[in-house]
Amino acid sequence: MATKKKIPCPRCGGEIEAWANPLPTVDIIIDMPAEKGIILIHRRNEPRAWALPGGFVDYGETLERAAEREAMEETGLALTGLKQFRAYSDPARDARAHTISMVFTATGDGVPAAADDADGIGIFNEDSLPADIAFDHRQILADYFAARR
Repeated sequence: MATKKKIPCPRCGGEIEAWANPLPTVDIIIDMPAEKGIILIHRRNEPRAWALPGGFVDYGETLERAAEREAMEETGLALTGLKQFRAYSDPARDARAHTISMVFTATGDGVPAAADDADGIGIFNEDSLPADIAFDHRQILADYFAARR
């Protein structure tokens, strides 16, 4: 069931109705072939845990451009071979808001460095994933590794 909420009008200050829609996000599984692993960032903000690089799609931005921007902002890596993997839409996937994530896969080009929303960065493989992984990213990674087998 669609829901509406009242928000202030940016022009006149009066109340207007706005739809409470899910927020579009992107997550990127960045493969680092030379290191035989994928990139995870440690989040600077809550929830403070390991996560796939990613974030919210800006207004007027394509999903692909959002993935490239978020990867560069959080890891310093350019992406090659960007491909859609799967979409994840469970309303409980992010405790902060109902989000829908388009997950991409790509190869990272450059030297990874934590920046922006990341206070740490690591390269992990299926057998070395950290215990504390945010959101539904453990499930996303399980789906990714299963698809690669």
